[in-house]
Amino acid sequence: MKVRKLGAAGPEVSALGLGCMTMIPIYGASDPVEATATLQRALELGVNFWDTADIYGPHANEELIGRAMAGRRDEVFLATKFGIVRDPASASGVSVNGTPEHVRRSIDGSLARLQTDHVDLYYLHRVDSRTPIEETVGAMAELVQAGKVRHLGLSEVSPETLERACKVHPITAVQSEYSLWTRDPEDGILAACERLGVGFVPYSPLGRGFLTGELKSPDDFAPTDWRRSNPRFQGENFKANLAVVEAVARLAASKGVTSAQLALAWVLAQGEHIVPIPGTQRRKYLEQNVGALDVHLDATDLAGVDAALKPLAPAGERYAPAMMGSLNG
Repeated sequence: MKVRKLGAAGPEVSALGLGCMTMIPIYGASDPVEATATLQRALELGVNFWDTADIYGPHANEELIGRAMAGRRDEVFLATKFGIVRDPASASGVSVNGTPEHVRRSIDGSLARLQTDHVDLYYLHRVDSRTPIEETVGAMAELVQAGKVRHLGLSEVSPETLERACKVHPITAVQSEYSLWTRDPEDGILAACERLGVGFVPYSPLGRGFLTGELKSPDDFAPTDWRRSNPRFQGENFKANLAVVEAVARLAASKGVTSAQLALAWVLAQGEHIVPIPGTQRRKYLEQNVGALDVHLDATDLAGVDAALKPLAPAGERYAPAMMGSLNG
């Protein structure tokens, strides 16, 4: 397995990680048996960078990973996140809590569910607009001193917030959505990470599965699939966005690889400090994704990708309006 460092002075992890969110019923039905087998297969392939969060389930995803790691904890570089909490009074059904008190409560709950005494990388899932980032990161730093956490991370933050956080404690990684379909990080946070020596971890590098070409219609989603509520997958937006899928398929065919492999290879080619975490609960897709590490895109290939896809701006926001406000905090 190829490896990369998370940041200039950070830990070494597998060059491709595993996003575990879809191992619970968020994109339709889940299969805990197959998900566990996928986690075990990941270790066989050397994919040791696993990503979860306490809100996934909530809690069920961490519990699944805790069971799957039993007896093999030392083989996993484990990342989890806190800060998003269920909130029936909110328009989105969730709110953000980054208070020091919540930081301390959250890590103890995660450690119990994950059946471990430490988390390798602990992220603030979203910035709490009511709590200064200095206070949140200060409390997270206390967890490092206590031995409960090894490294700190932030998710969906602005360059300015990252700068402020780094003055309190070293930040090992920033996690944000980044793919051929979502290039928002190119507006500043990618450069800020490189300048500050912070690793960058793209989530949804396959556009929530859309870039694989497996989804042909909104009817392909299960009734309980969260993507039904996402603007990019609704009505005319879905139809318009199929142009992106078709362009990716053509580029992949020209390289003799799958659409997923082309999309992941492109993300990997954006910088050595970048470690994407495509999500899947199935071994066959995990194995296909790992194959992207052997796909080489030279300067001509990358220019061709830009020429084909940059004109195809995605139709629709990447979250519903109530969630958009929590981005770039």
